[in-house]
Amino acid sequence: MSDDSNSPTNSSGNEDSEAGSSSTRKLDINAYKNRFRALHQKREESRKLNHEQVVEEDRLKKLPKNYIHKRQRQEWELQEIEGKKLAESEGYDYERVKSLNMQADVAEKLEAAKRRKKNPDTGFADYEAMSMRQYERLTNGLKPDMKSYEEMKSVVGEDQFYPSANTMIQGSHYPTKNALDKLSSDVQGQMKKRDQYHRRRMFDVDAPIDYINERNRKFNQKLERFYGPYTDDIKGDLERGTAI
Repeated sequence: MSDDSNSPTNSSGNEDSEAGSSSTRKLDINAYKNRFRALHQKREESRKLNHEQVVEEDRLKKLPKNYIHKRQRQEWELQEIEGKKLAESEGYDYERVKSLNMQADVAEKLEAAKRRKKNPDTGFADYEAMSMRQYERLTNGLKPDMKSYEEMKSVVGEDQFYPSANTMIQGSHYPTKNALDKLSSDVQGQMKKRDQYHRRRMFDVDAPIDYINERNRKFNQKLERFYGPYTDDIKGDLERGTAI
């Protein structure tokens, strides 16, 4: 009797458990599908981004080498023009406004670049250009004394002060003490500056010749620089003939 009474209950419990397991499997399958769908979507997005980057890289490779710098230069020039127009319309000095909004190290670099551009001395080109630069440097330092000039002209006379080819002048122009002192100080300054710059000789004329060409001379100099302190005794013995 007991077995017959319990049989419907057991069958219904088995059905419920099977239904629960089947619903759990369906939920797992749906979760896997959703996860797979999300992964597939991420793969498509990454493929799209990778394709866009490849296209952009190919486009940049086909551009000229200086395209980016040229574009940045054009944008900077456009900003400068717009900034100047805005400053003029508001009644401000554009250079001052730009300096106030600029970092100190950047301002120093720009100022140093301006000073380098203003330096007319570009180095040695030829002797004619060197003489011309020296002449301009000396003449720019001259400060004529107009007072003594007028005094001398009044003493000598205008006819003698501005002579012609037929004028016989002997001792009409004479230097003043200030002019002589200025000339002396200028010559001493040139001598002092000349002593600071000297031509470096490539080799010592009085040194013994122990090389066969320029490359061998430099190689011997390297040997002497690195091993000279350790081989002085051996070299001296060989020169004196007392080597063992």
